[in-house]
Amino acid sequence: MAKRVFDVLVSFFAILLLSPLLIALAAWVKIDSKGSALFRQTRVGRHGVPFEILKFRTMRADALAEGPQITVGNDSRITRAGAFLRPYKLDELPQFINVLRGEMSVVGPRPEVPRYVALYSQPQREAILSVRPGITDTASVEFRNESTLLEEADDPESFYRQVILPAKLEHAERYVRTHSLLGDLRIILRTVAALASVPSSTSGR
Repeated sequence: MAKRVFDVLVSFFAILLLSPLLIALAAWVKIDSKGSALFRQTRVGRHGVPFEILKFRTMRADALAEGPQITVGNDSRITRAGAFLRPYKLDELPQFINVLRGEMSVVGPRPEVPRYVALYSQPQREAILSVRPGITDTASVEFRNESTLLEEADDPESFYRQVILPAKLEHAERYVRTHSLLGDLRIILRTVAALASVPSSTSGR
């Protein structure tokens, strides 16, 4: 109950305080390329219930029809606005709406698409899907350069399935076993520190 109250308060005030920025970013995304300002994608939530995660769109509207579901390095489908939003995770800000709706938490295992959840073992599925997925977690901090790692791989899809996903699941299982409000605050601070340290040159990718 305390975690849910924390989530509602944080997300409510985040949306309230950041509303001018959210409106400006939505307008930029809309003006920069054709399509909706928001990107919606089905992810697997608590207890395996699917939901639509919200993000600012960072790729062309037809991106999924033109390439793989994962984003690799300097993907040509990324828009000019998206090249700035992605390194600083500004595209994730609409997920505070998901938190208010009860589909996500501020901190928790990042939600995956159904085809990757299908790779979870039964114990992993039971543990990780027992909590609400989050906007950020320790894996988000550790793998903030994920697209660069995928770009360097010979087979990005296989590398994600065999290397990155198992590592993320270890972080998720550890979170489920040990999470607390104090721990969540530490993860939020780590996330902010990691984003503040993003080199300015990265935003031009």
